[in-house]
Amino acid sequence: MQNKFMELVEQSSMKSNVPKFEIGDTVDVHVRILEGEKERIQIFNGVVIARSGVKTREMFVVRRIVQGEGVERKFPLHSPRIADIVVKRSGKVRRAKLYYLRDLSGKAVRLKERFPTASASAAEAKAAKVERRAARTERKNAKAERAKAINEAKSAPATATATATAEAPEGSGE
Repeated sequence: MQNKFMELVEQSSMKSNVPKFEIGDTVDVHVRILEGEKERIQIFNGVVIARSGVKTREMFVVRRIVQGEGVERKFPLHSPRIADIVVKRSGKVRRAKLYYLRDLSGKAVRLKERFPTASASAAEAKAAKVERRAARTERKNAKAERAKAINEAKSAPATATATATAEAPEGSGE
């Protein structure tokens, strides 16, 4: 009984249009900041290194490097203080939590980019693969033809000089 009431209360405070993002994605979190009576939006850019919780209690941690120091900030997903979450790029990761990034520095912190695997892009990827394969076989054939032409060119002058030298001593000796 109590769970139904909790669900009703949680539903009213949940956002309806939360963007889909995953661990390893680089995101821009637009946070509403109150300064006196003015409200402005501050953008916190970084890599999502963790997600936890469910429904209204869902949180995510974003990490970025500022002046050589790592800064992590934990945001409630359904908070009214978050104006927007924009996914800049998707990172390819094999972990649920990327806490190991805390120990890395410099270029080692970068993640490989992951591309979406929608059905349309899968067909495009397959077509690109077939095209690359055809280009590779064409390059191999061209290389084989060049090698064959070079071998023929090398063997033709060698046989011509060999026959010329073989005929010259016979003609000069008599």
